Amino acid sequence: MATDYDAPRKTEEDAESIEALKERGPAKGASGLDSEDADNPSFDIGGTDLSDVELDVVVLPQQDDEFTCVSCFLVRHRSQMDHQTDLGPVCAECSA
Repeated sequence: MATDYDAPRKTEEDAESIEALKERGPAKGASGLDSEDADNPSFDIGGTDLSDVELDVVVLPQQDDEFTCVSCFLVRHRSQMDHQTDLGPVCAECSA
């Protein structure tokens, strides 16, 4: 049997008014957390001033078995090197 995809999917009786939807409230499973915050619900900056906070980050120099790709400028292990150009090494991801 052929299906008419242009036909309306709901009739007038099936459609709910905005007032009926508001009375029902939020849908089940909806929460106040965004999808990003669902991974780490304890992370809350709020209105806290963080201008005087210092971050301690240890930056290691490039190791002997690493190279910097001349295309993406990421430091990668030498096993990820695809080829060498006049400018320098190119990683396998950039050459693909």
